[in-house]
Amino acid sequence: MFDYRKILLTGAALFAATPVMAKDAAPSDDSIAIAEAKSEEIVVTATGVAQPIDQVGQAVTVITRADIERRQTVSVSDLLATTPGVTVSRNGGIGTVTAVRIRGAEDAQTLTIIDGVRVNDPSSPAGAFDFGNLFAGSIDRIEVLRGPNSVPWGSQAIGGVVNIITARPTEGLQARANAEYGYADSVSANAAISGKSGIFSGSLTGGYVRTDGISVAANGNERDGYRQYGATARVGVEFTPGIGLDLRGYYANSRTDLDGFPAPNYTLADTDEYSTARELYGYAGVHVNLLDDRLKNRVAFTIADVDRDNYDPAFGTAPSFIGRGRTERYEYQGDFRVIDQVRVVAGAEHENSRYADASSRYSTGVTSFYGELIVTPVQQLTITGGVRNDDHKAYGNRTTFGASAALALDTGTTLRASYGEGFKAPTLYQLYGPYGTPGPVTPGVPARDALRPETARNYDVGVEQSFLSGAARVGVTYFNRDTKNQIDFDLGTFTYQNIARTRAEGVEFELALRPVDALTFTANYSYIDSENRSPGSNFGKDLARRPHQTVSASIDYRFPFGLSAGATVSHVGDSYDDAGNFSRLDGYVLAGLRASIAVADRFEIYGRVDNLFDEKYEVVRGYGTYGRAAYGGVRVKFD
Repeated sequence: MFDYRKILLTGAALFAATPVMAKDAAPSDDSIAIAEAKSEEIVVTATGVAQPIDQVGQAVTVITRADIERRQTVSVSDLLATTPGVTVSRNGGIGTVTAVRIRGAEDAQTLTIIDGVRVNDPSSPAGAFDFGNLFAGSIDRIEVLRGPNSVPWGSQAIGGVVNIITARPTEGLQARANAEYGYADSVSANAAISGKSGIFSGSLTGGYVRTDGISVAANGNERDGYRQYGATARVGVEFTPGIGLDLRGYYANSRTDLDGFPAPNYTLADTDEYSTARELYGYAGVHVNLLDDRLKNRVAFTIADVDRDNYDPAFGTAPSFIGRGRTERYEYQGDFRVIDQVRVVAGAEHENSRYADASSRYSTGVTSFYGELIVTPVQQLTITGGVRNDDHKAYGNRTTFGASAALALDTGTTLRASYGEGFKAPTLYQLYGPYGTPGPVTPGVPARDALRPETARNYDVGVEQSFLSGAARVGVTYFNRDTKNQIDFDLGTFTYQNIARTRAEGVEFELALRPVDALTFTANYSYIDSENRSPGSNFGKDLARRPHQTVSASIDYRFPFGLSAGATVSHVGDSYDDAGNFSRLDGYVLAGLRASIAVADRFEIYGRVDNLFDEKYEVVRGYGTYGRAAYGGVRVKFD
């Protein structure tokens, strides 16, 4: 049941915290600047085009490069786990399969975008993006949109959207680098350079991560290591003002040691198994702005290519599993500001995707059209509505709607409300694989009586209040989502079928304080009730690995002599590891400390301790997690 008493108590605690901090000092000029920056912050994930965040009716969290460096985060999933409404599970150490779930949805219902490219893996059975190989060294910005948003983004945007933006070109020549070493012989090193000259602009990053790791099996005795090297690049050419070329690329090559289920017990234990992954994402686009930039046109081609192989040396050198996924996408988007108060966004897209394993090859395609109307009838109010139609080769047509409103009052109050629909197309494996519907078919031939897309309807309402001339900000959002036609494995037919239904509702609280320039404090609390609504023995039970409660709080202080110190404490509540709610995962608390100090103008030394109190916990039954671990490094910047 949805426990409103917990919500009210938490809300009261958050609101009560505001005047306590206010007693210490009056708000600084910098605090006022922060409030203004918040209202002027631009996001693109809500509608697919740039918008001030106070005109967005949906819940969006923004993580900047400064946040990443202050938190000293290596894995993106660790950073996402401290944001509202997001939970993370990982099957072992760094590099193992990592699932990011938004508002209790499946991880495959989280749409992930890197530099404008949809990167959800078509070689994965459910089409999820594996966050295990995504690191923060090359990233400038992350936008997390919570709630269905399929009008601008299409399939998989049911739980929400994670939009990753890597290092972008800068006006002048800039460079940065860092290297760190720590627990389990771990090394992380990154470098980036960017700049602009005349009509040309560009950026380039490179990164390397390796570690001896921990045992994937919680009861194992040998470490399972990891290695990745990767790079990102951007090139821009502005032929004339408003007309230009944009090229982007992302590459990662990873190897992950694994544990398996060896004979005779066939339970998770130490083995010599390992996996490799090669990820290549690319974007090539042309933009043409007309009518004094009132009409912006963009044409682009994107590609996502993922190769995954598993090896078990006990059975020879040949791969035990081969997965090849590739998506090619052609898209046009027009953004026309008819008058200052009316903006029309429209687009057309065609996507071809294919999947191959050791013996089969499958492909499909989808053609899509969408339109959005963004109206600002008065300065404080923004209303957005949109519709999308997708014509899929296998299941036919699907039309999706969405609408939202944001009211930003002069009192520092912002009211938000949205209704969103999301859908997720069945994957190639679910359609045409050995357990597909209607079963194995000729590659490239549409399935008869094919699976239908998963669909979701969501509404949320929220309010955000700024206090003390911007030194304090409090927000709360309520949401409710119903998902039907969810694809699951049917034990009666041994095929994938549209047999599952789920429901999720919850409340997200956020608090940000900066009473003086040197001190920042942020906290969030999420209560999410995700339950199975499918007829049968599991009706009404919690969805697996969906804790009801998560809490995260971070504080950072910068001393006058250049030392910065901070801490993050996160609590994840109890959950279950299985659909029948027989295997309970106990809740846990993780605490971390960090510090950094500037050495001359360009150099900084930093260090951190994760899991300070050496908490013993599990996020997936039987799989290992990190204990206390310390790391130290150096960072350098040139600009």
